[in-house]
Amino acid sequence: MISRKELLFQVVLHIVVFLFYSFDRNNPRITWIQVLFFLVYALGVAFITYYLMPKFLYQKKHWRFFGAVALVIIGMVLLEELVLEKIFYPNTRRANVIPGIYYIWFDILPIIAILSGFKFGWDALRKQEQIDALQSTVQESELQFLKSQINPHFLFNNMNNLYSYALEGSSKTPEIILELSGVLRYMLYECKEKFVPLTKEIEQLHNFIKLNKLQIEHRGKIHFDIDHINGNYRIAPLILIVFIENAFKHSQSGQSRDIKIDIRIRQSGATLIFGCKNNHMASQTLDVVAQGIGLQNVQKRLQLLYPDRHKLQIEEGPNSYEVQLTMELEKTETT
Repeated sequence: MISRKELLFQVVLHIVVFLFYSFDRNNPRITWIQVLFFLVYALGVAFITYYLMPKFLYQKKHWRFFGAVALVIIGMVLLEELVLEKIFYPNTRRANVIPGIYYIWFDILPIIAILSGFKFGWDALRKQEQIDALQSTVQESELQFLKSQINPHFLFNNMNNLYSYALEGSSKTPEIILELSGVLRYMLYECKEKFVPLTKEIEQLHNFIKLNKLQIEHRGKIHFDIDHINGNYRIAPLILIVFIENAFKHSQSGQSRDIKIDIRIRQSGATLIFGCKNNHMASQTLDVVAQGIGLQNVQKRLQLLYPDRHKLQIEEGPNSYEVQLTMELEKTETT
């Protein structure tokens, strides 16, 4: 079905083409006969663009399409020469069939090419809009799927830690549960949007680090430094937290003391610079930790949300693991 926007476009296009081909500087008049002849062309083009193109050209039946177009053009030529010219221009040179057929090609073919070409371009633009909308929908679904995987991954890791503290009867178990519930509340309810305020995300990083500090206790040092954070910017939620969680897992894997984790976040204009470095004991499970679900997901989300606007570097040494991430942030929309 033709939309109102397309109908208006076609009407304006037909008027412009008609005026262009009907205007004669020596006789600047438009007659109803010229209108009638142009209507024949317009009807032929309408049959080509609204029937033959969807039925054959867009179905990749090219030979059928061009054959049908040739028949339509031949039919239009014969109609004009054998019927219309005989009726409106009898006993004139225009009524002479053989020369008339030769000259009419210069009238019909440009009109068909212009009107059909604009219709093809219109359909191409509409198809591209549909493709863009579909890609956006697919990308959004993929992002939601990746984000949904982070929550169970985070919960699974922390529930294991909480279980071990409960078995030991640690007095910090209630405090850990309280901090854990706060972080989960943010993950489940407050970061459903594609982007969240940067200050809100960093606040949750504070809570998350505090939660993990309770588990490390006096077995190491955690350094968290923030500098020049601008509250007018937004960030995709649950990006940085995955790297921090990864650092805590590294440090605690096979290591019971001298844990060192250094986390630094600073902002320069729209660029956020994030660094996270941790030590770890040599362990055969390190590769499994480094290539966990959460890390793979966040790398995929960065590719989808910040294409060509981020740089991620991961350096792994015998006893250290370092992440450097720079990303161009979205500015907060003003209302």
